[in-house]
Amino acid sequence: MDRKPVTIPAIIGKKNSGSKITALTAYDFSFAKVLDATDIDIILVGDSLAMVALGFPNTLPVTMDEMIAHTRAVQRGARNSLLVGDMPFMSYQVSDEQAITNAGRFLQEGGAAAVKLEGGVRMAQKVRAIVQAGIPVMGHIGLTPQSVHQFGGYKIQGKNLLQARQIKQDARELEKAGAFAIVLEGIPDDLAQEITGCLKIPTIGIGAGPHCDGQILVLHDLLGITQDFTPKFVKRYANLDAEIKKAVGQYIEEVRSGAFPGREHSYNTDKNPLKKVDDSRGNH
Repeated sequence: MDRKPVTIPAIIGKKNSGSKITALTAYDFSFAKVLDATDIDIILVGDSLAMVALGFPNTLPVTMDEMIAHTRAVQRGARNSLLVGDMPFMSYQVSDEQAITNAGRFLQEGGAAAVKLEGGVRMAQKVRAIVQAGIPVMGHIGLTPQSVHQFGGYKIQGKNLLQARQIKQDARELEKAGAFAIVLEGIPDDLAQEITGCLKIPTIGIGAGPHCDGQILVLHDLLGITQDFTPKFVKRYANLDAEIKKAVGQYIEEVRSGAFPGREHSYNTDKNPLKKVDDSRGNH
């Protein structure tokens, strides 16, 4: 499918036109190429790769080098979608200089067009510094997975008045700091609607209801590859876990029975060159 590469102004323009933004995660070249062949707007190399691809219990252990390597792999397959790299835990919190340097690595080494980082008011200065360095930033507030220990688990945020006011203030401060979009995760849908209505930049929801300007899911959740836990906000559009197991089971059975590989999967010649050698030796 021929389409123009998605740009940040195009993403912002979707809010003004009322066209919903679509986003998914990807962590490798193969899935990125499949996604990029669709009409998906944004591909996020999420720090969720720590759990989905690397087997960690949360997002905290993934490193900058790992994120850059996966972003570079995804970039090779994503030629049209807007590619966003997720800044991992402790890659931006220490100082403005650290934040700018690591954000720059996503663009220079990873080939991303923008970065995403978690936090609202407390991270607004970091966002401002990165944006002023010429690097586009997507914000992320509400349930921020890098704060899992501070929250005491993956708990819905903004359910009381104090939390709701803080999240709304977080959104406003990120917009002022220059973020081009904000992910709203794990908050009540009415709060997400209110925040979406008061911002000029788009909101992208995950577990934040239908009123955001767009939606994002982890690709492996959408495809039904991960089976350990399914959050309420996830809709499975396929059940590839079962399909993959079925295919692998059939392969095992056919290898053990001798059905695979068959002649159609083998390289055949009309005359065996080794047989020629053997025949010539027998004539002497």
